[in-house]
Amino acid sequence: MTKAFAAAIVAILLSGSPGSAQTVYPIDGAEILAGAQFDFKVEFAGRVDPVKMKVSVNGADYSDAFGQSGSFVDREDGKDQSALILRNVALSKAGNVEVEVSDGTNSRKLVWTVYDTGPRKAKNVILFIGDGLSPAHRVAARILSKGITEGKSRGKLAIDDMPHMALVATAGSDSIITDSANAASAYATGHKTVVNAMGVYADRTASPFDDPKVETITSLAKRRNGMAIGIVTNTEIEDATPAAMVAHTRRRAAYDEIVAQFFAARPDVLMGGGAANFLPQAAAGSKRKDDVDYIARFREVGYQVAMTKAELDASATKPDTRQLLGLFATGNMDGALDRKFLKGGGVRKFPDQPDLTEQVQAALNILSKNEAGFFLMVESGMIDKYAHLLDMERAVYDTIMLDNVVRQTRDWARARGDDTLILVLADHNHPNSLVGTINDDMGTTPNVPLRERVGVYDKAGFPNYPAPDAEGYPSRVDVSRRLAIFSASLPDHYETYRPKLDNPNEPTVKGEQAGSFKANEKYKDVPGVALRFGNLPAMIGASVHSGEDVILTATGPGSERVRGSMDNTEVFRVMADALGLAAAGK
Repeated sequence: MTKAFAAAIVAILLSGSPGSAQTVYPIDGAEILAGAQFDFKVEFAGRVDPVKMKVSVNGADYSDAFGQSGSFVDREDGKDQSALILRNVALSKAGNVEVEVSDGTNSRKLVWTVYDTGPRKAKNVILFIGDGLSPAHRVAARILSKGITEGKSRGKLAIDDMPHMALVATAGSDSIITDSANAASAYATGHKTVVNAMGVYADRTASPFDDPKVETITSLAKRRNGMAIGIVTNTEIEDATPAAMVAHTRRRAAYDEIVAQFFAARPDVLMGGGAANFLPQAAAGSKRKDDVDYIARFREVGYQVAMTKAELDASATKPDTRQLLGLFATGNMDGALDRKFLKGGGVRKFPDQPDLTEQVQAALNILSKNEAGFFLMVESGMIDKYAHLLDMERAVYDTIMLDNVVRQTRDWARARGDDTLILVLADHNHPNSLVGTINDDMGTTPNVPLRERVGVYDKAGFPNYPAPDAEGYPSRVDVSRRLAIFSASLPDHYETYRPKLDNPNEPTVKGEQAGSFKANEKYKDVPGVALRFGNLPAMIGASVHSGEDVILTATGPGSERVRGSMDNTEVFRVMADALGLAAAGK
């Protein structure tokens, strides 16, 4: 057999093979909540005669199965490729669903699983996300906030002291490594998607806003149960994790459009930073590309608006406040270490930012006025930002802050009779490890290179941070025996082995070549500093996420489903089941 003949045979075989002909959304193996809305799309590889096209669902024509005819696109995006799309369809009966699509020559089959739920168990669901929260952050937070004596912790973190625990896999549909967008989207929708996308299956069209949508937990809770919705973070509110609770786009950076989607969805409580994309472009600090004033728009439809802690306190305590927009910085809010101790970062510009505990207490006061219950997502999002910057002290202090708000919320739930499902987990991991201690008095002329002052095994001993205050924070991080937490993913940087006492760490700056980064020479003269050549490509200017499973802990009605090894899409299913979103009669 000649090579040419063999190649021709392979080409013929591939041309009729399933999977080479059509792409279908939702994808093969998708698990779909009964009654949840989604967009159905078939992308054909080439231009198709609609007369020859056949699309069936469990053997019936798709239009009968979904109760509507689709829109056939002859030349999608002006190319010789056809598509069929249906918006806002649903499947009400639990079981396997076989979908078959054919262009008249090539065909493909795939199977979805539609599932229902039992009756409602929880009045409220609160999902806490420590963005990028790694096991090293949790251990460090426990050591600093509780103390340790002869190897035994003097207390437990609230995020760990919960009756149910699982390991959660985080991969997306396109990669073993996820970002915050598709990770949070899996929690919010129960569907996998790709990096940078949320609430959609990323299709082939040029527009990032027409991709096939899947309904979010916030939409379902509001539409099916009449529940109130809260979204609270200390990052920009348009950032990936909070945005994924509502938004539908494959471009997480589309902040202006995400703000518009927030306004359309009208969550009852919306708090964080990110005021820059709510302000019209002529306003100081604005990043919008148009003249729309979304702060004014929210006010016009009845929202109380708070821009400082004082305004938050005043708004949240008003008996008639049922909707609140809180925007406490133009960008990200500042973390606990800067706000409470160092006064670095943006604290000078925004000195009256609330703590995450204060934001959540205000949210609980407002949301609990809804007799039908509420869904609340709370993100301690700066853990991730600081981990990217190799700023371990700030990340650990924000982990302590997350623990404080979980403890506060658990106390609130107990006083109500435990009618609230509480879940705590990360969206993805960071490759951080606690390897020992750094023995250094912060002097200016260390006699021994700081690398040689990293104590491991028995040389690590125990750190000597001051006793924590009532909130669990030691008053200083520049002690002589500090925790040594290092990342396995590194850009080129100067390793100082020391906490940054002025501002958050800036390990890199732009390099000479476009799109590249180099070590920030700001730190090159720190006594004992070491230039570290990274293990990441030059176009990566910070530490990156890793693919290990994350820890999920849970308590409250419905938490018994949290156990063993789970996929991130199953977190949605735990919440949907606790709320009875597809119970009989829904």
